[in-house]
Amino acid sequence: MSALSESDLTALAARLAAVLRPGDVVALSGDLGAGKTTFARGVLRGLGWAGEVPSPTFTLVQPYDTTPEVWHIDLYRLNSAREAEALGLCETDAVLLIEWPERLDGDLPPESLGLHFAGSGEATRRLTVTVPPSWEGRWPPR
Repeated sequence: MSALSESDLTALAARLAAVLRPGDVVALSGDLGAGKTTFARGVLRGLGWAGEVPSPTFTLVQPYDTTPEVWHIDLYRLNSAREAEALGLCETDAVLLIEWPERLDGDLPPESLGLHFAGSGEATRRLTVTVPPSWEGRWPPR
């Protein structure tokens, strides 16, 4: 587990952006205010996105025309994994940044990079990372 400031999270996210490949899934879990959207925003900035990056809490899926393409997804409002099927997450080769992946009841691809954020507000965040074999050599990003 690493202790990170908000600027550390943003810098780490930008470095991750450089190693993302089409079809990658990054599962962002943690309490409200723990840094999930901040991290997603850092990834998108790292890919050159200069526009707004709002939390997709109400839209559920926000696609971004970056290279590679990114879908920022927030599953907080879903009540079941079955509801997620209608979002078409399996029908794209975009990078998926999924907030609240636990709403999928464990139905994530086994090669998903797992990032769990703890802490909120002005506090330093703690990050726990689960690295699947396909991410070896890409995590930690340099």
